[in-house]
Amino acid sequence: MSRRGRLAGSVAGALGVAAGTAAVGILRQQRAISRRAGEDIPFGSLRSTPATVVAEDGLPLHVEVDEVEPVAPSGGAVERLLRRTKGDTPPVTVVFVHGFCLNLDCWHFQRAAYRGLVRTVYYDQRSHGRSGNSDRAHSNIDQLGRDLHRVLEEVVPDGPVVLVGHSMGGMSIVAFAEQYPELIGTRVVGVGLISTTAGGLDPSRILLPMLPARLAGPMTSRAMRTLHLGHRAIDSLRRAGSAVAAVATDRFAFGSDVPRGYVEFVDEMLAATPFEVVADFFPHFASLDKFDYVEVLGQVPTSVICGTADRITSIGHSRKLQSRIPGSRLLECEGAGHMVTMERHELVNAELDQLITAASARAATR
Repeated sequence: MSRRGRLAGSVAGALGVAAGTAAVGILRQQRAISRRAGEDIPFGSLRSTPATVVAEDGLPLHVEVDEVEPVAPSGGAVERLLRRTKGDTPPVTVVFVHGFCLNLDCWHFQRAAYRGLVRTVYYDQRSHGRSGNSDRAHSNIDQLGRDLHRVLEEVVPDGPVVLVGHSMGGMSIVAFAEQYPELIGTRVVGVGLISTTAGGLDPSRILLPMLPARLAGPMTSRAMRTLHLGHRAIDSLRRAGSAVAAVATDRFAFGSDVPRGYVEFVDEMLAATPFEVVADFFPHFASLDKFDYVEVLGQVPTSVICGTADRITSIGHSRKLQSRIPGSRLLECEGAGHMVTMERHELVNAELDQLITAASARAATR
């Protein structure tokens, strides 16, 4: 057993597993893209032409789509598997859904790895990044599930889809599965759940890396009222104590030593999220209870990924998810923290390689 990871369970379909071992890896070799893709690319610099998707309440969502590069006539069978499926079905599109107080740039290493090889969609969740600021009434996990549905309607109107979510993004996918179970196995042919949960979360864990030091004590209702009423002052405190905030980010986002640039990049995303947004979403993490709705994901290849040193959504949450999703795989990244997508991006991408190819094989045989 590897010290850095442990796999449990299996993805449905032997063809998908076998192909997943090689398909995307072969493509990367053909395109001279290594497992360490993205290391030499500045964070936040990967971009494509932006689009706007309007949510059901009129809120604009910022979306970017990386299209697949043209296929050469001599392309091999593995490449054709990833780029098209049976009959006239479009190729698989992978939709990445980011976590709380982050933005679509957090998928840097995944975007660098799949750019041009697989059609991928990235979007900023409401009140995050370049998307519009939501009112409090619509700042909840169920609304995020409906937002994801709107993104699919607008930028992936047909063809098979793989959904990959990190942290709150995984919760968005679980909410989507609860609201639109008929799309699991029809439109949605694969799911990746990274550093996330479907319930039982201690929300104070989410706040610790984002609070200024003087407010990092036990979370009480009085503290939450402070977040609502004095969010601008709290934003100023955090900016003034940026060095302390960076230390907190390092401790809670990562489980092992990582390059300083990783910490600074994550801290910049956290600091860019107003505390008003933090306060609006906060109550919904404590009330989240959707483990009864994840079984439907067993209809498609599903990968659950988490670091064993995750201090926000601890490894127990991922183990419980995997136990509730029939046939799902579990990748435990030894010693990694909540931002496992960065800290162990080689392992995460290798698992996503298998997931995407298994989902592509499933779509091709429908």
